[in-house]
Amino acid sequence: MRLHGKVALVTGGGSGIGESTSILLGREKAKVAVADIQGESAEVTAEAINKAGGAAIALQTDVTQAADVEQMVKTTVKIYGRLDILINNAGMGATGDVVELSEADWQRVMDVNLKGIFLGCKYAIPEMIKAGGGSIINIASMWAFVGGSVSCVYPASKAGILALSKSTALKYAPFNIRVNCVCPGHVETPLATSLKDPEFRKAVVKKYPLGRLGRPLDVSYAVLFLASEESSFITGTEIIIDGGYTAQ
Repeated sequence: MRLHGKVALVTGGGSGIGESTSILLGREKAKVAVADIQGESAEVTAEAINKAGGAAIALQTDVTQAADVEQMVKTTVKIYGRLDILINNAGMGATGDVVELSEADWQRVMDVNLKGIFLGCKYAIPEMIKAGGGSIINIASMWAFVGGSVSCVYPASKAGILALSKSTALKYAPFNIRVNCVCPGHVETPLATSLKDPEFRKAVVKKYPLGRLGRPLDVSYAVLFLASEESSFITGTEIIIDGGYTAQ
């Protein structure tokens, strides 16, 4: 198994990409801490891992709160003894351009998408140093590269993740800590409510050269690669998983 003996922490692990990733890491024999603001969702994911013969715990966590994130890391290390892998996956969006979007919505998205990753790294890295190294995978987006007229804050927050990740990768490379990003396009998750509209969905699919939308596992397998020793010489970069969207 590719992650045997490793301990992984996944934020936003109760649904969508986070759920898929948590289950995949558990299948590869990592011990998984599933964190989510929805505690019941985290418990469902952790239970699925445990029923499949893996090892997982559920942690109710608000990634915008430093005390929550610090406790999330402390609990993971207390139960499993170390921390090797952090997947900063928790995220949200809001529609509106710079004129339409409220200041409150701007701040909320920035807090979850960018501050949440800052806090995750802040408290996880000292534990990774103790463990002799680690891998941090931050979930950004293809919108960090192409922008979008529907939302100003979502692309801005995701672009910030790229810069934060590169800076952190350079700083902590001497400690054998790798930091990379995964940048999905449209992925079919419960949060992608707009894709439920048949006409909108059809229009979006047309924009993808591969002729389909992303699936959670498309992203999860890239995360697994970056979490494993197979990517031991990769840091400070990103993998774009968008079916060719940004190649056009």
